[in-house]
Amino acid sequence: MHARLFIGLILVCSLFMPILSCTTVPITGRSQLSLVSDDALLDASRQQYSEFMGSQKIITTGSQSSTVEKVGRRIAAAADRYLRDNGRSGEADAFEWEFNLVANDEINAWAMPGGKVAVYSGILPVTRDETGLAVVMGHEIAHVVAKHGSERMSQQLIAQMGGQALSAVLASSPEATQSLWMRVYGAGATLGVMLPYSRLQESESDRLGMIFMAMAGYDPRAAVDLWQSMAELKGGRGAPEILSTHPTDQTRIRDIREFMPTALQYYEGGRR
Repeated sequence: MHARLFIGLILVCSLFMPILSCTTVPITGRSQLSLVSDDALLDASRQQYSEFMGSQKIITTGSQSSTVEKVGRRIAAAADRYLRDNGRSGEADAFEWEFNLVANDEINAWAMPGGKVAVYSGILPVTRDETGLAVVMGHEIAHVVAKHGSERMSQQLIAQMGGQALSAVLASSPEATQSLWMRVYGAGATLGVMLPYSRLQESESDRLGMIFMAMAGYDPRAAVDLWQSMAELKGGRGAPEILSTHPTDQTRIRDIREFMPTALQYYEGGRR
C-alpha cells in the first residue's frame, strides 16, 4: 500500500470515529474503512441477489451445476476454518453462502457481500476442470471474506451520503439506497457487469483466494495457468469481464508466483 493512501486511511478513521470504524483484512492485515454493518449489508445483498436470480436462467441440474456447488462449498468451508482458527468466528457466522450457475456465455463470475456467488457458464470452458474453477471461486470468495464490498460501500457513503450509516439510509430513503447500490455494484438488470474493484483489492483477493483453495485441497499452482489463459483471451474475444480492472497480466502473474510458496504451505500442510 502506498504511504499516502495508508496515512489517509488512518486520518479518516481518526477524524470520523466513532461514526465509522476501521477493520483489518484477514491474512493481509490491511486496514480498511468500515461504515456498513453486516446486518444492513446482508439485507440489501439478499434483495439485490434475489432480484438478479429471478431475472436469469439458472442451471440447477447436471454435472456443471453440481461442480460449482461442490467447489464453492469446499472453499467457503476452508475460509470459515481460517477465520475461526484466527479468532474471527463472529465474521464467519455472518456469511450465508449461496452458489449459482448462470446460463450466460460471458466469461465472468462475481460475489456479493454475505456470500452470494454467481458463476457464468461461459467461464467453464476456460477453467476446464475443478481446480481451475477453484482458482476463480477462491478469488471471488476472497472478495467476500475480505469485505471488499463493505469497504467500497463505506467509501460511497462518505462521498455521497455525508457519512450516514447504511441502516439509516435504508430506513429513510429506499430510493437513495437503490441508487447507492447501483453505483457500487451496478445492481439490477446489469448486476452481472460489476463495477470494478481497486487493483489493491483485486491483488488481495488473488492472495487470499490461493490460500483458501489450497486449504480446500486444490493445488494453488493452477492459478498461474488459469490467469495466463484468461490473459490470452484478450487477443481473441476481448478481455473477460472478470479481468476488467485487474493488475496488468505481467504484474498479476509475477505477484502470484511470488506468493506461491506461502500458498503451497497451506496446500502441502493439509495433505500430510
